[in-house]
Amino acid sequence: MGAPGRVLLWLQLSALTRAAYKFWVPNTDFDAAANWSQNRTPCAGAAVEFPADKMVSVLVRESHSISDMLLPLDGEFVLASGAGFSALDIGSHLDCSTGGPALFRDPDRFCWHDPRLWRSGDAAHGLFSVDAERVPCSHDDVIFPSDASFRVGLGPGAGTVRVRSVRALGQTFTRDEDLAAFLESRAGRLRFHGPGALSVGPEACADQSGCVCGHAEVQPWICAALLQPLGGRCPQAACRDPLRPEGQCCDLCGAIVSLTHGPAFDLQRYRARLLHAFLALPQYQGLQMAVSKVPRQPRLREASGAKADTEIQVVLVETGPETGGAGRLARALLADIAEHGGGGATRRTPRRLGRPWASTTLCSTRRTRRRRSPPRSWTSGAPAAATSLIRSLAKPRPRPERPRNLPPPPRRRRRPCGIPSAGQGQGVLAQ
Repeated sequence: MGAPGRVLLWLQLSALTRAAYKFWVPNTDFDAAANWSQNRTPCAGAAVEFPADKMVSVLVRESHSISDMLLPLDGEFVLASGAGFSALDIGSHLDCSTGGPALFRDPDRFCWHDPRLWRSGDAAHGLFSVDAERVPCSHDDVIFPSDASFRVGLGPGAGTVRVRSVRALGQTFTRDEDLAAFLESRAGRLRFHGPGALSVGPEACADQSGCVCGHAEVQPWICAALLQPLGGRCPQAACRDPLRPEGQCCDLCGAIVSLTHGPAFDLQRYRARLLHAFLALPQYQGLQMAVSKVPRQPRLREASGAKADTEIQVVLVETGPETGGAGRLARALLADIAEHGGGGATRRTPRRLGRPWASTTLCSTRRTRRRRSPPRSWTSGAPAAATSLIRSLAKPRPRPERPRNLPPPPRRRRRPCGIPSAGQGQGVLAQ
C-alpha cells in the first residue's frame, strides 16, 4: 500500500474513533516564494543566504543556478528527483536583480499555537472553528506534510502540548516513548524546536456529545500568536454591540446560541443537520457557523440551576454586507429545538429522513390534565434542551423618536446578559 493509501486508511480509522485531524500548513521548501525575503525564489545567478544561526531542513524540488550560498549553522537539503544546484556567474542572467542576495526567511517564525498555520481535515463550506479550536486539541490527530519540509516552534511558555497522535516523516506516533526518541533525533531537532514539550495519548473522544478542546490555559498564547501581525490588538468589530464567544480571541458580529445537552446528544450529527437543513437555505447565505462543546461558565450554571459543566455553543457569524441574518437563524434554531428536542416528555420514535439525530430519542410535547411538571428531556438525555440563550451581535435597529409631550415610559429591569429565563422554552435576546 502506498503512502496516500496509508494516510487515507489512517484518516478513516480516526473518523471511526471520533478523532478530528489537523494539518500543518506552512513549509520550509526552497521553491516556495513565501520563504524568501522578496517573496520570490532566487533568480538564476543570484547569491543565496540562509540564517547562519538557525537549524532547518529544506526540500528542493527543482534545479537552481546560483553564484554563491551561505549555509545555516546546521541543516539539510532534501533533493527531489531531478533537483540540484549549479554554479553561475553573478549577473549573467538578465532577470537576476543586482539588489543583493536572496535571503531565506527565519525558519523559526512558525509557532505551534498560531491558528493561522493549521487546517482542519473536516472543514466544510459554511463551517468554521473558534480560534482556540483551530489549534490541535487534546483529542486530535496531527498530520505534518509528507511531501514538504517544515519547522515548528513549541514555545515559549506554553508548557506541554498534548494531542492524540502525531504523524511526521511517514511515521505515526501514538506513544510518548517513540515520539520522544524522534524529537531527540537529528531529524526531530531539525523540525521541532523551542522550550515547550510535545506528548501524545491514545485517548480519542469517546463521548458522542463531543469533548471540550482543552485550550483554556493556553488560549492567551494562541491569541498572542494570532494577533502578532496586528500589534497584539483586535480589530474593531463592524457592529455596535459585538460579543466574544468562548474560545475566540476577538469580538464577532452575528449571534451565539448556547444549548444544554444530554448523553444522547450527537454533536457530529447535529452539526451536519444545521449545515444541510439551515445554512443551505438561500436566506442564510453569507453566514458561517461554528458548533462545539465548551465549558459552561459557573455564573450561568448557578443562575440557571443547570448541573452540567459543559454546553453546546453555536456561533453564527455574518460575513456579507447584510445584517440580521444571524439573529433570524438563531431564533429558527431555538424554534427547531423546541419542536424536536426540548418540550415535554421523551418517547421512542423512528429516526426520520433529514433529521439525523444521534439516537432514536426524539422529543414531543404532551399536555397533562392534572398538573404540569418540568420537561423530562432536560435531564433524560434528549438531543438538546429547548432553552438556553441567544446573544445577538447584530447592529440594533434605531428606536423611533418619542413625542416630546409624553412622559417617559417606565424602565424595565433587564435580566443580566447570558442568564436564561428558568423553565421557559425560549432564549433571551440581548442587543
